[in-house]
Amino acid sequence: MSMYNLRCAAEENCLASSSSSSNDYDTRVLLRFPQRVKNQGTADFLPSKPRYSWEWHSCHHHFHSMDEFSLYELLDADTQTQVAEGHKASFCLEDTSCDPGYHRRYACTSHTQGLSPGCYDTYNADIDCQWIDITDVSPGKYVLKVTVNPRQKVPESNFNNNIVRCDVQYTGTAAHVSGCTTTSH
Repeated sequence: MSMYNLRCAAEENCLASSSSSSNDYDTRVLLRFPQRVKNQGTADFLPSKPRYSWEWHSCHHHFHSMDEFSLYELLDADTQTQVAEGHKASFCLEDTSCDPGYHRRYACTSHTQGLSPGCYDTYNADIDCQWIDITDVSPGKYVLKVTVNPRQKVPESNFNNNIVRCDVQYTGTAAHVSGCTTTSH
């Protein structure tokens, strides 16, 4: 994708550091993926920042209520060494959908964001920063590690279900992701 189309993402530091010397016509290679987060607890998952300190992002036209909702890491499959990373500031923490018997209570507004018990916050793969910039990554076998609430700034009854790991085979032109599992590390 061209840097021209990644201006908002660049403002939010969603690209590898090597992008800082790029011009508008240079391209970046992005490992895009969707993410669906469920509140499996019994209490609301609320932003780590109080409402008065939410940041307005004029490029995307929405408030960020957390500095880091999710951390995305690409690890070497053999050494588990991080080769690339990305992050998701809360695009808009909301109840996108809910299990039967649960009801949506939070929406994407400037004064109410959260995730109700039994509800999901869903991010499609085409949303800005819903990726890892892999421009500088060589073909090979990797692990995609996605951690929700990585700094544990939002209290939870259990942090053991916040990490998903997936196998990634990257050819240099395509990536195949498989074997995703929830882990505690």
